[in-house]
Amino acid sequence: MSRIETLLAAMTCEEKIGQLVMATAGYAVTGPVLASDATEGVRAGRIGGMLNLWGAEHAHAIQRMAVEESRLGIPLLLGFDIVHGHRTIFPIPLAEAALFDPVLWERTAREAAVEATRDGLAVTFAPMIDVARDPRWGRIAEGPGEDPWVAARFAEAKVRGFQGSNLAAADSLVATAKHFCAYGAATAGRDYASVDVSERSLHEIYLPPFQAAIAAGCAAIMPAFNDIAGIPMTAHVALLRDWLRGQAGFDGVVISDYNAIAELVPHGVAGDLVEAAALALKAGVDIDMMSNAYSRGLPMALDRGLISIHDIDEAAFRVLTLKQRLGLFDDPYRRGGAGTIDPSAERARRELARDVARRAIVILTNAGVLPLASGAQRIAVVGPLADARADMRGSWSAAGDANDPVTILEGLRAALPHCEIAYARGVDIESEDVSGIGEAIDACRSADVILMCLGEAASMSGEAASRADPVLPGRQRELAEAVLDLGRPVVALLSSGRPLMASWLVERADAVAATWFLGCEAGNAIADVVTGRFDPTGRLPVTWPRDIGQSPIFFAARPSGRPANPADHFTSKYLDMSVEPLFPFGHGLSYTRFALSNLRLSAETFRPGDDIVASVDVVNEGSRLGEETIFLFIRDVVASVARPLLELKGIAKIKLAPGERSAVHLSIPASAFSFLGLDFRPIIEPGRFELSVGTSADRTNLITVSVQATAG
Repeated sequence: MSRIETLLAAMTCEEKIGQLVMATAGYAVTGPVLASDATEGVRAGRIGGMLNLWGAEHAHAIQRMAVEESRLGIPLLLGFDIVHGHRTIFPIPLAEAALFDPVLWERTAREAAVEATRDGLAVTFAPMIDVARDPRWGRIAEGPGEDPWVAARFAEAKVRGFQGSNLAAADSLVATAKHFCAYGAATAGRDYASVDVSERSLHEIYLPPFQAAIAAGCAAIMPAFNDIAGIPMTAHVALLRDWLRGQAGFDGVVISDYNAIAELVPHGVAGDLVEAAALALKAGVDIDMMSNAYSRGLPMALDRGLISIHDIDEAAFRVLTLKQRLGLFDDPYRRGGAGTIDPSAERARRELARDVARRAIVILTNAGVLPLASGAQRIAVVGPLADARADMRGSWSAAGDANDPVTILEGLRAALPHCEIAYARGVDIESEDVSGIGEAIDACRSADVILMCLGEAASMSGEAASRADPVLPGRQRELAEAVLDLGRPVVALLSSGRPLMASWLVERADAVAATWFLGCEAGNAIADVVTGRFDPTGRLPVTWPRDIGQSPIFFAARPSGRPANPADHFTSKYLDMSVEPLFPFGHGLSYTRFALSNLRLSAETFRPGDDIVASVDVVNEGSRLGEETIFLFIRDVVASVARPLLELKGIAKIKLAPGERSAVHLSIPASAFSFLGLDFRPIIEPGRFELSVGTSADRTNLITVSVQATAG
C-alpha cells in the first residue's frame, strides 16, 4: 500500500471528513486570532486546512498543533487569497493584464509565492481567470480581461509562477484556478448572480483558460458561486466531474468558495445542509471552505444513503495526496523556515513592482500635454485619489501594509523636486460635500499644468462591489468640470478597478490615463510615465464602453445579418449612441508613433499540421525610443458556425529607436484556425481566412491578408 492508502486505512470516518474541512482564522492588530473551536478541531483531526492565517510563527504554531497533538499527526493546508502580491502589492490583475507580457505575469506570481511561503503558506486562491466583459461586475478587477486567449496565457504564467518547477519546494505555492466557470457573465454584472450562457460560449470563451491552467499543472480548482442555467457550480456534475476530471484530465483538489456549499440551500437545489453536502461531494468538491456543511452534513448524508464512504475516501485521498506533493509529510515546517531576508532581493522585488506598475498604465488620450514639459514650473495636483495611500493597493491586498504604497502626490514630488506642486483634495470620493472645490480651483489658477487624480475607492471594485452605473462617484464630476473650465492644460489620471463611464472627461481633458490600482509603487510608477522617464506601454485588456448601456461589449462579437449602418434604420444599432466603444481592446498610446506595413505570410495556403508565419514591418516614426504591442487576429469568413469578426491568436512586442525599422514575425499553428464544429469537436474547414495585424482591435486600422485552408 502507498503512504496515503496506509494513512486512509488508519483513519476514522470523522478524521477523513476532517481532511475535507477548511476553517478560517480571524485577524486583529496583534496578528491571527484562532477561535477555540478551531484549535480543538485541529487537535481532534476534524480540520484539515486553514485560511487567513499567515506569518511563520503563527503558521508553525497551528501546524505544530496538527502534527504533534492530533492522533495521526496529519499536517494542515494553509491558504490565503494572494491575488496580486502578498506583502509586496503589485497592480491588480486587470492592470497587470495590460502588459500583455507572460514573462512579467509569471515573475510577479513567483515573487508573491516567495513572500507567501516565507510566511508559512502553502496555497493561494489564485489565479482568477474569469473572462469578463461587463464593467458593472466588480470582480473584473481581479482577472485578465475580456479575451479567452489572453486569459489562457495569463493562467499558464500565473500557475508557473506560483507553483514553480517543484511543488515540494519550500517556495512553491499551490495555485487555485478560479472561478470555475463563467462567473464573469453574471446577470446584469451583479456579483453572485445567476449565469445563463450557451454551450458554445461555455466551451469557446469560459473553459479554455481553465484548460490552460490544468495543462500548466495547476494543483487546485475553485468552483464559482454562480449557477449556470439553474445548476450551481458547487454541485455541477457535468462540469466538475465529466468535463474537469474527465475531459480535461484534472486530478488535483477542488476547493469550494467561502460558504458556497451551504449556499446550495438558498440556491434552491438542496433542502438542507445534509443534501447540500452530498450534492457537492458527489459533484467532486473535495474541500469545504467555511460552510460547516461537510463536518455537519456528511455523517448524516452517509446515514441517509445519499453518499458512500467511498465518496469520502476519494476526496480525502486527493487532499492527502496534495499534502504529500507539497512535502508536508516530510517537513511540515519547510515553508516559513528560518532564513535571512536578503535586502537586495527585497529591493529587486520593489523595483519589479514599480516596473510592472508603470507598464500597466494606459494612456487613453494625449493632445501633446504628456510627457510633462521640462519647463513646467508649477503643477497643481487635485482630486481624492492624489494622496490616497491605502486605495493604491486595490482589492485583495493580502498582507500588504496600508501605509506602504507611494501616493501619486509623493511620487510626483520625488520626481520633480525643483517644481512647485500645489495640492488640494477638492472632494472626497463618496461625499456630497463640495466645500473643498474652491480651494482646488485656487490651487489650479496659476498652474502650468493640472493633474486631476480621480476614480473610485479600492473598495468599490472587487468582490461584492458591482456598480450599476460605474461613473465617477460622489461630486468628482463637479470638481473636474470646474477645473476644466479654467482653460489650462489638464491631465486626468483615473484610478479604478474597471473602465469608468466618463466620455465627457475624455472629450474635454488634454490627456487621460487609466492608472488602475497599481499597488505599492503606484505613485512612483505614475510619476515615471507622466514625466516621460518611462515611455508608456500599457494596452487595454478590455473594451472601454462609451456608456454602460453598451455592456457587455467586446471585440470578438459575431457578425449580424444587419450590421450597424447609420444610413439604414433597420440595422443593429442604437438610436441614441454609436455602437463603437470609446476605446477598443488593445488601445493605448505611446510618446512616439509606430506605423505598420507590408503584412505577408510564409504561405498562401495551409493544411492541418502546418505552421504559418506572418511578418509585418514596423517603423518608429516618432522622436523617442518606444515599444509597441502588435496583435494578430483571424477570421473564418465562411463557416458552418458563424465565427467572430476577430479572434485573437497572437501577440508580439517590439522596441525601436526613432526612425528604426524592423520586422515582427508571428508563427501561427494550423490548430489556431480550428473551431468547435456543430458536434463541438475541433475542426478546420477548408476555405478562406482573413488574417489581420494591428495595434488594437479597431477593425478600421488593421492590415489584412487572406489565407486559404485546404483539406488535409
